[in-house]
Amino acid sequence: MKTILITGNMGYVGSIVVRYLREYYPAATLIGVDTGYFAACLLENTVLPERFLNQQYFADVRDVTEQMLQGVEAIVHLAAIAEEPVGNAYDALTHSINQEATLKLAAAAKRAGVAGFVFASCCGVYSFAHAGTCDEQAEVNPRTAYARAKANSEIGLKTLADNNFQVTCLRFAGACGASPRLRLDQALSAFVTVAMASGGIEIMNDGSQCHPLIDVADAARAIHWAIERPSTVGGEALVVNAGSDQWNYELRDLAAAVADEIPGVRVNLNRDALPDQRSYRVSFELFRKLAPQHQPIVTLKSSIRELKTVLEHAHFADRKVRKSNLMRLNMLSQLRQDGHLDEELRWVAPSSFPGAGKLMGFPA
Repeated sequence: MKTILITGNMGYVGSIVVRYLREYYPAATLIGVDTGYFAACLLENTVLPERFLNQQYFADVRDVTEQMLQGVEAIVHLAAIAEEPVGNAYDALTHSINQEATLKLAAAAKRAGVAGFVFASCCGVYSFAHAGTCDEQAEVNPRTAYARAKANSEIGLKTLADNNFQVTCLRFAGACGASPRLRLDQALSAFVTVAMASGGIEIMNDGSQCHPLIDVADAARAIHWAIERPSTVGGEALVVNAGSDQWNYELRDLAAAVADEIPGVRVNLNRDALPDQRSYRVSFELFRKLAPQHQPIVTLKSSIRELKTVLEHAHFADRKVRKSNLMRLNMLSQLRQDGHLDEELRWVAPSSFPGAGKLMGFPA
């Protein structure tokens, strides 16, 4: 019986990963660690994704202690300040949370006897256009705080790996698809939402920008493989692109696929704009070789259909997608504006809340 700790379990990807791991490890002890920034960002309020856990720590990943890791066999590390636009708004904190806290957690895990550490990295480390398709041997060229923290964390994690502490860095394609805690600051989710709400998709350039994507369900499959991976498959420290060659999509292809699934949707491109240079294609050949039984199986069509279904069931028809709290930066901004988070994105003590002492009718 395994004991697996998942950081960032109350996020977009984490909510799916927890459900997936419970399905494949029905007798395991699953422990979540999450500070809860996005706990309320649920499309439906009937059930909590955390029902599949044995234990939930409401804790900042910067504060995880070695004691919390006692008896844990594997860690799935998802917790992070998200990429653009959140990472740009919190540049210094992205370094602190995504890099420093990652390496601190891994070092504590090694001391506590944890055997495996699965790190959610990203293909964004390749950043701007390479001449060809990027494989794991391609030079990394991170241009954002988020991508730099991921690339630097990979370097630090590899130095910790040995025959007692196995590290797997999954350079994920961009996550997409349906989740109980949906993110709308992602191209496919945004396209489906605005298509349903307004009947039109506007792309501010010619749509030729290419990024790899992976459905969150397939990301969970890759994590399952990484937990089970023996060191004879990839070594004690492995960095591997996680995704599918077929999911290297240009924005205009994504928009066209959404329009095919939602009748009457118009796609408008700005063909006079300069091409967006934040474009790259990624090879997933190594992942196919190492993890043949855990390859992505979700199609773009089914990912779009599931997004449409969950949005319909949640009666979400917000035309002002960019103002929704399902945009991660909006949620953090609202929490800070309401006095719940300080400038370090730490929760403010109840006695410091605006209007403290008047909660639930208690006198000041």
